[in-house]
Amino acid sequence: MTSQARPSSTGTAQIPPAPRISLQAFCETPEIAALIGDAAKDRRMEKAHVKVNMGGAPAAVEAYRAAPTPNVIVLESSGARRELMEQLETLAEYCDSGTKVMVIGRVNDITLYRELISRGVGDYLVQPFAMMDFIAAVSAQYHHDSAVPLGRIIAVAGCKGGVGASCVAHNLAWSIARELDASTVIADFDLPFGTAGLDFNQDPPQGIAEAVFAPDRLDANLLDRLLSKCSDKLSILAAPATVDRCYDLHENAFDGLLDLLRASTPYIVLDLPHVWTAWSRRMLAAADEAVLVASPELASLRNAKSLLDVLRAARRSDPAPRLVLNGVGLPKRPEIAAADFAKAVEAEPCAIIAHDARLFGTAANNGQMIAEMEDGAKTAQVFNDLARLVTGRGAVRRGSKGFLEPLLAAFRG
Repeated sequence: MTSQARPSSTGTAQIPPAPRISLQAFCETPEIAALIGDAAKDRRMEKAHVKVNMGGAPAAVEAYRAAPTPNVIVLESSGARRELMEQLETLAEYCDSGTKVMVIGRVNDITLYRELISRGVGDYLVQPFAMMDFIAAVSAQYHHDSAVPLGRIIAVAGCKGGVGASCVAHNLAWSIARELDASTVIADFDLPFGTAGLDFNQDPPQGIAEAVFAPDRLDANLLDRLLSKCSDKLSILAAPATVDRCYDLHENAFDGLLDLLRASTPYIVLDLPHVWTAWSRRMLAAADEAVLVASPELASLRNAKSLLDVLRAARRSDPAPRLVLNGVGLPKRPEIAAADFAKAVEAEPCAIIAHDARLFGTAANNGQMIAEMEDGAKTAQVFNDLARLVTGRGAVRRGSKGFLEPLLAAFRG
């Protein structure tokens, strides 16, 4: 019924982002004003234009006597039921058609809730509630249970050039598609030098280039033509991999493309280049999962620490960025031990991938994934476990005897 019925542990990755709307809140207490202000900074609200005012419902009535109303009005009210209803009736005289109203109150009363809904109020939130509950309520005004579930975006980026981030991204996507039997798209955003086509032995169309440079033509049908299928469950959206033009792109250049991918594909793996631009930062900060790939040496450690600090601040309501240590154990190279690396960056690696020049080199030259080369290899299992982790399906290994031991022990007991 109310926000109290919504658990505060709402799965943040399952909350769809709010669309491009205008939202004005009229608060009575600084606590609610601060909560809505913090919510406006969350990645799910980045398209919404949010303005917080004080004064509650009376201030809202005065504000809209001679001004158009926004898409969403949020009212905090501590008054009695009769007073609240009178304020809503007065406000309704000035509301434009299509404006949604949300009310924040202190009384958890089903009768009040039903009366508010019958008068066209979109939602009634009962204090106290968490910031993510507010975001979920705003999102629910535009995304209903019957809507198509949004895909999960997993952004993979290297902390330094040459650490194998693209290799990790491609093998991760392969594992999601094959091991989890889930439709997956690899989107290669390294526009001048992308390797997705090479790694899968494909000659795909320049998918991302057409999507970005002709945004007016981009729709679900065009996107489907731009995708190159690697298997029944895995497709590539390839980069041009040419340097005949510069790719100085706007921060929002890929928004339309990602919205289409989210609407059609359960899992989207973004292969991000080692650049720091407005759009690359936006993608890492806004992804459902951010995966940083590093090698065990000093420059990689420094960059990993910088990236982790920035992303933690930008993703306060999201899972912490994942750290993958790749190429560990390169012969004759002095390396930083994994434990020391983790201590320095204040993050434990979720996967450690050993250096294997023969395996990775042969796979790259053949246009194959590690699991295609050696299905039972330990490295292939690392990618499978990583796939389960970033998709939220746990880290249980398929066919693992260890997983069954507690059940068997209980049965024997």
